[in-house]
Amino acid sequence: MLANESAAYGMYSCHIALPEIVSTLNRAGFENEDICMVLSPAHPSASIVRDARIEGVNLQDAAAGANMIGWFSKFGAVVIPTVGFFIRSQAFLHALLIEDDGSALCGGSKTLAGLGFSYDDASRLGRQLGDRGAMVYVSCPEPARAGSAIELLMRSGAKEAAGLGSATGALAVA
Repeated sequence: MLANESAAYGMYSCHIALPEIVSTLNRAGFENEDICMVLSPAHPSASIVRDARIEGVNLQDAAAGANMIGWFSKFGAVVIPTVGFFIRSQAFLHALLIEDDGSALCGGSKTLAGLGFSYDDASRLGRQLGDRGAMVYVSCPEPARAGSAIELLMRSGAKEAAGLGSATGALAVA
């Protein structure tokens, strides 16, 4: 977990509109730099990024890929195991790369462990990423903000939302 901070997360299906979730969080005062997304390699957004790297794709697909990459680069971090990652925040850089010598990006479960999930939760949630499509993780310097983030994530369609750090125990499952 990010040093000295609480966090909240929500698990989503691949059909949920990620921009709407982010917009809801932004309107509540959460900054993009405090948001990390972990997407299944099978997520539609992951496919757009993956296809952007392929030479010979049509201009419309290339433009969509460039737009998605530009959007991802605004966040603290976006990780798509086996596809790529975007890390803007120093805190996420330390959590995802430096503290685990880079091996956190070798798989979804290790990435989640780098964010502060226990081994069991990282394994369980890593398996669910294939089924649910995406995780939105919000770093919260104040524990009370984590509770607010959990509520917002649930209202925005999370199948599971909970907190880490001081916010643990605030689990909600739809």
